[in-house]
Amino acid sequence: MNPDADLSQQGVASILGDFLDELDLHDVTLVLNDWGGGQFLINADRTDRIARLALVACEAFDNYPPKAARPLAVLSKMPPLFTAALQLFRMRGFRQASSGYGGMSVDKEYHLYDDLVHGWFAPALTDKAIRRDFMKFAGGAPSRDKLLELAEGQQKFTKPVLVVWADQDTMMPAEHGPRLAGHYPDARLVVVEDSSTLVPIDQPEVLAGLLRAFVV
Repeated sequence: MNPDADLSQQGVASILGDFLDELDLHDVTLVLNDWGGGQFLINADRTDRIARLALVACEAFDNYPPKAARPLAVLSKMPPLFTAALQLFRMRGFRQASSGYGGMSVDKEYHLYDDLVHGWFAPALTDKAIRRDFMKFAGGAPSRDKLLELAEGQQKFTKPVLVVWADQDTMMPAEHGPRLAGHYPDARLVVVEDSSTLVPIDQPEVLAGLLRAFVV
């Protein structure tokens, strides 16, 4: 990214809004999984292009970032320590830890730990510019009070919302699914069994069916 790019949570949401504008997309079904920052487009009054919103086991309310990512958020203010902490992702055992990123999927046959998670973090290990961007994003969440204030403002989104939550998620609080379904005026909740945060990996056919029915 450009060195002066705003890569905070709200900044990345703005980039998403710019993307929709640039492609001149309309009647968009915006699906958020893991990252929930797309909801900040509501606060910025940039939902004209969005027809419906699917929140799939994603950040919400004051859960930016989720617990497993909070150490990196703290270390993002101390670049040398952040860089040192990233080295842990070279270790297979660390990537597999169920209390951290390894807990994002229940599908151990997918090689999530060795392929997907390593792919997320490897570029920041070798590219200084990517590491700079990562630090900006990792430490770019508003305060808890501000997040809750923004969440209240998101209730003005009255278009259809599908909330898909996972029954074995360690990243997104279980209570956030029902809370989101009650938070938006036109929302319904579906809880997917045998899944963690990465529902597209753990239950792809179930999720595809839910989204297909939601869009029709």
